[in-house]
Amino acid sequence: MQSRTPIASTSEASNCASCVVPPTDAPAARPAQTVRDPVCGMQVDPARARVLSTTFEGETFYFCRAGCRDRFVAEPLAFLRKDGARREAAPPAKPHAAASLYTCPMHPEVQSDHEGTCPKCGMALEPILVVANDGPSAELVDMQRRFVVSAVLTVPVLLIAMAEMLGLPLSRIVAPLARNGVELALATPVVLWGGWPFFVRAVASVRQRSPNMFTLIGLGTGAAYGYSVVATLAPSLFPPTFRGEGGALGVYFEAAAGITTLVLLGQVLELKARAQTNTALKALLGLAPKTARLVVDGEERDVPIEVLRAGDVFRVRPGERVPADGVVLEGASSIDESMLTGEPVPVEKTAGARATTGTSNGRGTLLVRADKVGGETLLAQIVRMVSAAQRTRAPIQRLADVVAAWFVPAVVAVALLTFAIWFLIGPEPRFAHALVNAIAVLVIACPCALGLATPMSIMVGT
Repeated sequence: MQSRTPIASTSEASNCASCVVPPTDAPAARPAQTVRDPVCGMQVDPARARVLSTTFEGETFYFCRAGCRDRFVAEPLAFLRKDGARREAAPPAKPHAAASLYTCPMHPEVQSDHEGTCPKCGMALEPILVVANDGPSAELVDMQRRFVVSAVLTVPVLLIAMAEMLGLPLSRIVAPLARNGVELALATPVVLWGGWPFFVRAVASVRQRSPNMFTLIGLGTGAAYGYSVVATLAPSLFPPTFRGEGGALGVYFEAAAGITTLVLLGQVLELKARAQTNTALKALLGLAPKTARLVVDGEERDVPIEVLRAGDVFRVRPGERVPADGVVLEGASSIDESMLTGEPVPVEKTAGARATTGTSNGRGTLLVRADKVGGETLLAQIVRMVSAAQRTRAPIQRLADVVAAWFVPAVVAVALLTFAIWFLIGPEPRFAHALVNAIAVLVIACPCALGLATPMSIMVGT
């Protein structure tokens, strides 16, 4: 690196008219009128080097020769980072290319450079790389809120719908027509607010011609709720043969609300499973220390780990963790590498041995030269591999996608066929009978069990 340019030799310095070369027996204190060349480290007299100077960020720098000045002008920050006093002004190292990318948990091939939703299924995109100080999942918090509210409202809907089966004389207390109105009031927030993400994903799957579980859920719950609303608010549109006790029509509010709540529970379980994996990754990232003991020109100071660069020399004191991958220059100690190898016995380290980020130093002191920092370290690579494995779909999941791609169109086709048969040869009024039976097909085919069983299996497997 240019920032590691060695100090100019005595013969080279003697050719610089502005250089001040102290004799070998000169005292340690330097003349007040000299400044340090940020490129080669020579002491320069500003009064004699005004021609060989430049200004950067409001500060004037002096150089012993034109070559040093030209190199500084080409890349000033590379040389200013050598100076520990100005290190915090240097920009942090560029993160790994994948750090700013987002992907879909269901479709890893979908990637974006910003947050949003998956164009195939509508799920919220997640960052490819886990960040140690990353907060809780916004999607998990949202799904938990929707599930709690939906569960509270769904329980009375189920009790009302199943009252007769449970032996509760509800019909003696509340008229059937009023009962449908109560179910409508309770189920509406569940379906329209709690299940809104599923409708968004269902629409996205249709637009992308990629049918999945959410396609059926959207069709099933939407058809059940839509029919039930019409049956409650405009029962006169249906023939008398559809009416039950008290003149009320049978409705599917409990099915729409129950399916929505079950699928919300499945989403919460799946998101929690991914959050637990992310917590483990964050704990792994937490093994890297926050600061490093930087050594510059024989002086030591603690700097944030973000400003450490490849080629920097740092000291690892007893009991500290190694802040970057590098090679030991001086010292002897033993390092606990169990986080990488699982071997509990510390490994002896002397000059020439490698040190790895996050490993714990023993009782000795080591002087290490960094060669990999930030996202290039072995620890960061491990985190990336685990994150990639988490997003990789198992063969059985890919098989489920293939089945869903055929199952969804088949269900829609059967519903349309049912509607056509009842409309053509069914009893009068044919349209009403055809519509009700087609909706029944969609409701029955809605994979409410799949929406809960699949996330539970993923959670247990994770």
